[in-house]
Amino acid sequence: MSYIIIDETRCKGCGLCTIACPKKLVSMSENPNSMGYTVAIFTGPEKCTGCMLCAEMCPDVAITVFKE
Repeated sequence: MSYIIIDETRCKGCGLCTIACPKKLVSMSENPNSMGYTVAIFTGPEKCTGCMLCAEMCPDVAITVFKE
């Protein structure tokens, strides 16, 4: 199983990770973070393949991918 962790303090809500995920497992939150940005959230870890496309697209280096 693979999964990602999104650092909400680094995410600026650009949404590039939502486009990059081939399984559409990353979406934008309804709630802003402490800096006022609407951040990305990860859903459906059972479907994540650990392809790392979301992390590669993130300009703020806010996504860490874990593969088991």
